[in-house]
Amino acid sequence: MSPRRRLLLALAGALVLVVAVVIGVRVLTGRTDGGARPDQAAPGSVLLVPGYGGSQVSLTRLAQVLTAQGRIARVVTLPEGGTGDLRKQADTLDTAVRAELDAGSPSVDVIGYSAGGVTTRLWVDRHDGAAVARRIVTLGSPLHGARIAGVGAAFAPGACPTACRQLSPGSDVLDDIDDRDLPDGLPWLSVWTENDETVQPPDSARLDGAVNVSLQSICPSARTSHGALPTDPAVTALVLAAVGTAPLAAPTGCPA
Repeated sequence: MSPRRRLLLALAGALVLVVAVVIGVRVLTGRTDGGARPDQAAPGSVLLVPGYGGSQVSLTRLAQVLTAQGRIARVVTLPEGGTGDLRKQADTLDTAVRAELDAGSPSVDVIGYSAGGVTTRLWVDRHDGAAVARRIVTLGSPLHGARIAGVGAAFAPGACPTACRQLSPGSDVLDDIDDRDLPDGLPWLSVWTENDETVQPPDSARLDGAVNVSLQSICPSARTSHGALPTDPAVTALVLAAVGTAPLAAPTGCPA
C-alpha cells in the first residue's frame, strides 16, 4: 500500500472516531445541537428576577427560604428601577449569571416573577441561557403581554415607561420571543393564578414547551393574588420542587 493511501486511510479513521465521540456526547447530554446541558443532579446558585418596578421585597422572602434549604440565592437588582428596556434587564441578568459561574457555581436556576419572567425569557434567547440554566421557574409572567400595559401605552404614554410599552400585547419585544421556540431540554415551570388582578388574561403566563400550571387547577380554593405569588405557601412548595433534583413534572395535587 502506498504511503499516500495509508495516510488517507488514517485520516478517514480519525474522522470516524471524532464523529463517534461527538455523537456519544450528544446522546449522553440529551442534546442534538452540539451543546452540553447543565447537570440536573448538581444544583447551582439561584437567581431571582423581580417584576416591573424592580421591587425585591416579595422575592427576598423566597430567597430566604431557598437559603434555608442550603442554596445560594440572590435577588437581581435591575437597572433603571425595573422600568427600563427589558432587553437591558436581560443583559443585567446575564452579568449576574456570569458572576455566579465565575465564582464556581456549576450552573444557575432562574426564578422570574411577573415581568421578571419576560426578562428571563429574553435572557435565554439573547445570551444562550439554556447552556447555563439548569432550570427556570416563572411566576405570573405576562409572556404574551398584559392588558393594563396596553391601555397605559395607548392612553397614557407619558406614564408608561419603556418596559410598560414592551409588555403591551403585540409589542415588538413580545412578538420576537413569541416567534422563538423554547430550547429543547430546558426544564421550565410556569405558574400563575386565575385571581391575577394585574396580568390579564392570567394565562398570558402559558409558555409552549414548559410545564404550565394554573394554581387553581391543583389548589381549587386558592385565592392568591398576583402580588402574593412569591410568598404563597403552595407556590413556594412548587418552586422548591422545581429547583430540586427530581425530574421536573406537572404537580398532581396541591402541595400545601
